[in-house]
Parts: sequence; structure tokens; C-alpha cells
Amino acid sequence: MNPTRHLHPAALAASLLAGVLAAPAAAQQDYPADGPYRPGEGFGTPATCETLPHWVARAPRTADRVSMTLRAPVTDSRSDGVLAYVGFCDGSPVRVLCVTYAEAAVTGAPVIVAGGLGGIGEGIVLLDPCLVYDDGTDPDGDARADP
Repeated sequence: MNPTRHLHPAALAASLLAGVLAAPAAAQQDYPADGPYRPGEGFGTPATCETLPHWVARAPRTADRVSMTLRAPVTDSRSDGVLAYVGFCDGSPVRVLCVTYAEAAVTGAPVIVAGGLGGIGEGIVLLDPCLVYDDGTDPDGDARADP
């Protein structure tokens, strides 16, 4: 049994953040053009639930701000009254928890989620803060030509 599956979202976020703060800053990181990571705030090529284990193994190791983009259906969404915790990739080897301000509908349709890489733990990625976008919309706000 994976103990992270039963942690309160806030406790999980705090434990992942502690690991990130302990990571050394790197002088130079490699951000592949076809990858989901970007330095600072930016949108990479979205990972999927299927490709996520590959990309997690190649995550930048830095204390600097790194953004990550994912294309996947919402599998869980709940709020504590202040923050919303939106889950992706349930049933996959690696799940994603997005900490944001609004719950997202669990419809089965893919969405784009992008946010700050808040940490990577065993079988889970934390994006904090993050935003959820309709799959037919570019995160920059423009209608996409290739949904």
C-alpha cells in the first residue's frame, strides 16, 4: 500500500516542498524542447499520464522555479474552502496533485494543467501553484488550432 494515497493534500504538499527546498540549485539545466519542463514560468510540450514516469525520471534538479505542463483528464477534485486540490492520473504509476484556487470538473475529457513543480515524491508530482485550462485553449489564452 502506498502511504501517500491517504495523506491529506496539505500534508502531502508540505512534505514534497521540504524535499524541493533541500535540492541544490544547478548552474545549468537541460530543458528538452519536447519535454513538459520549462525554467521559470512557461509552457512545455505537455506530458501525459503514460509519458509521466519517463519525464519524472528526467526532472530538473534545482531549487529554481520550474514549470511543468500535463495533458490529462481530471480524476479527483476537492476543496478545503480556501484552496482546491485537483488530481490527475489516478491508477497510473505517477499521479499529479495540482494546488489551485478552484475545483475542476471530473468529466473524463482531457485538460491542460500547468504550474510550478512543487516536488516529486514516490509516485506523485506536486504542481503548486497551478492552473487548469480547457484542452481546446492555449494556456496563453488563444484558441488552439490543433486540439
